[in-house]
Amino acid sequence: MAQPHAKSGEIVDLRPLGPKLHDARTIALIKEKHFEAARLIVHAGMDIPPHKVAGDITLHCLEGEIVLGLGASEVVLKEGDWLYLKGGELHSLKGVVDSSLLLTILFER
Repeated sequence: MAQPHAKSGEIVDLRPLGPKLHDARTIALIKEKHFEAARLIVHAGMDIPPHKVAGDITLHCLEGEIVLGLGASEVVLKEGDWLYLKGGELHSLKGVVDSSLLLTILFER
């Protein structure tokens, strides 16, 4: 059964999952014409290959640690870190440990 999207004005719990993180899966929180948000789960050792997203994105590491590939360089996102990427930037992700991130995508109007 699909997870229902959040409704306008509804509170969404994004606290760390702790021991539940190991079995967690990515879930869409909201999907609108110009905005998407998801709780992105990247497990230890998981690779998300290089890709581009049409809209500007933000990644907020809620728990864990990932390596974000940005072309020829890499940055490490740890719990509490937040990052912005302009739409169309090539990037990849690799889980260092089981991790949970808030992903937001803003599409042009």
